[in-house]
Amino acid sequence: MSPRRRLLVAAAVALAAVLLLVVTVVAVTRDDDPTVAQDRPGPVLLVPGYGGGTTSLEPLAAALRRSGRDVEIVTATDGGTGDLTAQAVRLGAAVDRRIAGGAPSVDVVGYSAGGVVARIWATRLGGSRQARRVVTLGSPHHGTRVAGVAVGLAGGCPVACRQLVPGSDLLAGLPETADGPVWTSLWTANDSVVTPPSSARLRGALNIPLQTVCPDARTVHGGLPSDPLVVGLVGTALATAPMTQAPGAERCAPLRAAGAPVSS
Repeated sequence: MSPRRRLLVAAAVALAAVLLLVVTVVAVTRDDDPTVAQDRPGPVLLVPGYGGGTTSLEPLAAALRRSGRDVEIVTATDGGTGDLTAQAVRLGAAVDRRIAGGAPSVDVVGYSAGGVVARIWATRLGGSRQARRVVTLGSPHHGTRVAGVAVGLAGGCPVACRQLVPGSDLLAGLPETADGPVWTSLWTANDSVVTPPSSARLRGALNIPLQTVCPDARTVHGGLPSDPLVVGLVGTALATAPMTQAPGAERCAPLRAAGAPVSS
C-alpha cells in the first residue's frame, strides 16, 4: 500500500472513531436529560402537610378537577407525623403507579410539610425525572421555629416535627431543588405556623409571597390550599406553558376570580 493510501485509510479510521464518540456522547446526554415534556400535563398529586389531614386540600383538588386535571391526594404514612422520607417513599409509589399506567409525567403540589416531602422525593428518590412541575404551599423548607419550641414541650415532638426544626440533619443535607421540573413556591407573610414565613423561599424556584400579588391578602397558613388567590396561582403554575415570572398586582383580581369556588 502506498504512503498516500495508508494516510487516507488512517484518516478515515480516525474520522470514524470521532463520529462514534460524538454519537455516544449525544446518546448519553439524551439518556441523562432529566427534563420531561412540559407541554404534556399528567396527573396532579397533592401531598398533605404535617398531621396528614386531607380535608384542607379538597377545594384545591376540586378546582383542578374542574379545569380537566386528574387529581389524587396522596395519604401520609404514620398519621403524617412520621419520618418525612418514608412519606416521600409513599409519594414515589403513587407516582410510579401513575407512570406505569401511562402518564407521561406528574405535577406535584405539596402543602406545608408536604412540600418538604415533595423535595425529598424529587431530589433524593429520582422524582425529578418524573415531575413536570413541583409547587409548594407555605412549606418550611428551612424549618420552622414552632417545631423548635415543640421539642421542649411535655408532649414531645414526633419524628416529622423534629425533622422540621431549623438546621435538622434532614434539612441541612437536603438539596433545595433538582434539575428537571419547574419549581414554584407560594407562601403568605401572615404565616404563624411556618416561622419565619420566608422559610418557604426555595433556591431554584419561582418564589411568590401572596402579598406581592395581592397586597391586601390576609391568608393564614391553614387557609392556603383553599384561598382563591392560591388556587388561581396553582392553576397558572400547572398550566401547559410554565409560569416564568411572579405575577404583579395587576393580576390580583383575575387570579382570585380564576380560583374562586363555584357556587352550588
